[in-house]
Amino acid sequence: MQPSLFDTAPTTAAAPEPPVRVPRLLQVRRIWAEAAAAESPRGQQVLARFPDAEVVPVASHWQIPELHGNAGNVERWVRVKTEDLVLGVKKSLQTRPNGRSADFIAPSASNGCAMACAYCYVPRRKGYANPVTVFTNIEAITAHLGRHIRKQGPKTTPNQCDPESWVYDLGENSDCSVDAAISDNVADLVAAFRQWPTAKASFATKHVNRDLLRLDPQGRTRVRFSLMPETDARLLDLRTSPVAERIAAVDDFVAAGYEVHLNFSPVVLRPGWQDDWRELLRHLADGLGERARAQAAAEVIMLTHNAGLHEVNLGWHPKAEERLWRPDLQEVKRSQNGAENVRYRVALKRRAIAELTALVEQETPWLRIRYAF
Repeated sequence: MQPSLFDTAPTTAAAPEPPVRVPRLLQVRRIWAEAAAAESPRGQQVLARFPDAEVVPVASHWQIPELHGNAGNVERWVRVKTEDLVLGVKKSLQTRPNGRSADFIAPSASNGCAMACAYCYVPRRKGYANPVTVFTNIEAITAHLGRHIRKQGPKTTPNQCDPESWVYDLGENSDCSVDAAISDNVADLVAAFRQWPTAKASFATKHVNRDLLRLDPQGRTRVRFSLMPETDARLLDLRTSPVAERIAAVDDFVAAGYEVHLNFSPVVLRPGWQDDWRELLRHLADGLGERARAQAAAEVIMLTHNAGLHEVNLGWHPKAEERLWRPDLQEVKRSQNGAENVRYRVALKRRAIAELTALVEQETPWLRIRYAF
């Protein structure tokens, strides 16, 4: 009897041809590596992709004093993201329920990001540095996902995540488009979901990586391009692809076999925000073809901030905090994971969501909003 696709990790994807293009935002000079990670096939691939980098042995990818908890790194925030990379083995493989953007949050194949969005929550855990950590045990991650998908069985009740497939978010703590330039982890996951008929991968991104167009997802991977008005993106979405480039990529990704949704996130309230969102929606209406419109959906996520991240940001990007940190508009809110954050006051948030939803109905009536919070 042939083994089930759910019982074993799918065959890893072949190295793309032509070679993957490493973006300029990754000028890696140091690779902090656990021994097992560096010796693994995936670790060897990463080391070969950055042959001039110094390899620094570490006992744990979570315990690197030069990076984590080093307050001096605030002044080097972007340089650390550019020059440092971490290789580790993911010890705990857990898939968690979600119910908003996806049915489940998959075990991360990486952690951290080379981009520098001022509102990103991932650095709150690491403290003062947030370079990319690549987890090299990708076979274990895909095998875990296969077992979890098999346990769910077919999806019999449609929900706002997807009417037919169980949706697994791959990039809760990273940006998979950037990760795909560092290793084949993302290529392997896209290949795996291509073979799992009851499930669909999903990730949000602010980086246009056209190498992803060669992966042949066959409709089993959903890419969510994150968008915000350009005036906000210039201040808050540092080191990301321009918003216009993200919009221009949508039709190409749909043609390549991806499902493409939009992620209006975060929505930042300030004078004139409604006019700028109207302009963005008109750009979308002009930029997306009929095929992209027919399958499009969006999620709306209002800004969430954090006092600890506010203090870190004051050390490297205080101008961003003038827009993000608004005690006159915000209140403390405990998140699902127990973190104490600040969000817009309930009545203000409700009114803003209603205003943005009305703008979407006026300017892009073909765009379904999956959820807003």
